[in-house]
Amino acid sequence: MGEQVDLLRALPKTKRNISAREEAKDPEVVRISKEYGEMYFDGPRDYGYGGYKYDGRWVPVAHDIIAHFGLKPGSRVLDVGCAKGYLVKDLLDALPGLEVFGLDISEYALMHCHPDVIGRLHLGSADHLPFPDGSFDCVISLDTVHNLPRERACKALQEIQRLSGGRAFVRVDSYLTPEQKAVFESWVLTAEFHDYPEGWLALFSEAGYTGDYNWTIIS
Repeated sequence: MGEQVDLLRALPKTKRNISAREEAKDPEVVRISKEYGEMYFDGPRDYGYGGYKYDGRWVPVAHDIIAHFGLKPGSRVLDVGCAKGYLVKDLLDALPGLEVFGLDISEYALMHCHPDVIGRLHLGSADHLPFPDGSFDCVISLDTVHNLPRERACKALQEIQRLSGGRAFVRVDSYLTPEQKAVFESWVLTAEFHDYPEGWLALFSEAGYTGDYNWTIIS
């Protein structure tokens, strides 16, 4: 198995109003959020991002990914769960000649992608990646795999492994204490499967996933 590494350490820390989300979180809000449409990306904060705009925050992350995997011009990278393609854009800009593509289940996100990545983004699901074995030198999937039920999350990890041979990085929802788990469950809208790290590590092993990983922990 790979190593736990924080490739998103350069991202600004997000302040979350946990109590407000908990009060607003009803089954209809959750249902609409899981459609991954306009309300999720650009509607009120209760439904998701509360406005998903390009602000350059992924630029240092792109440089850290390139350094971590030793990527070179001509290397092929896939971002699974790419949303509007902001990380795809910043990877392209960070290393001229890098071949970067994205995949997302949201037609809305792809229809409103950053103009620099038009033609590089594919519509699809993480558990069925439409590319041949070993297609990419690196596969990234951030805060996406946990949006699938456990069986499909396992398949998504197998697909990432199939395309990357283990040169990959996934970040998924987790928690270290019962208190963190309670906070997570009061906040989360879209996660179908989540667990303590040992549960995730068991799933990685079951899937044969040998790439790197880290946890998204809400506090």
